[in-house]
Amino acid sequence: MKLNPNNTWRLVQQRLESETDAIVRRNLELVLEHMKQEAKGDIEGVVATLCEKPRYIAHDVPDDAAMNPSGSKDAVRAFYDMTIVQTGAHQLELACDRVIADRESVMTEGVMRMAYPGRTLAAIGIAVDDPDSYYLYQTRMSVVWPVDPESGMLLGEETYTGTDGFEGIAGRKISAEDIVPLSL
Repeated sequence: MKLNPNNTWRLVQQRLESETDAIVRRNLELVLEHMKQEAKGDIEGVVATLCEKPRYIAHDVPDDAAMNPSGSKDAVRAFYDMTIVQTGAHQLELACDRVIADRESVMTEGVMRMAYPGRTLAAIGIAVDDPDSYYLYQTRMSVVWPVDPESGMLLGEETYTGTDGFEGIAGRKISAEDIVPLSL
């Protein structure tokens, strides 16, 4: 099982190359930049793609305030710090098989994979056989990327997940060699 973060934006890049509408191109460029900054773990780069009062919505956990930051870039920074920086799960891939773009938003869909350190999983109560290995979180995910018509920046993200990506994670051990390096 390989995790290739470069697949995250492959289909978005292809869609961008064929787009002729300037507004739709801008929207695709924003999502592309957001994805690349996220892959690098550059939270400030991610935040730079957002409007002043972004809103993230995780439709699978709508009542979890930490997973649904809203109203400020600081709330989004805290979300990325909690979910990616502190967990060590910064190596991720959204293997897109669908990209839809218009003048108001972009939608990406595919299989989300994240390499979780065994130590992180053990700390949250998931038994793993090797705390020094990585384990593959995996679920089907759609992301809607709405664009603020006033600022031309992303309003945030709305995510929809198909299953609990942690279910069975202890059986999906991967090595560091299974994670393809970034090629930006």
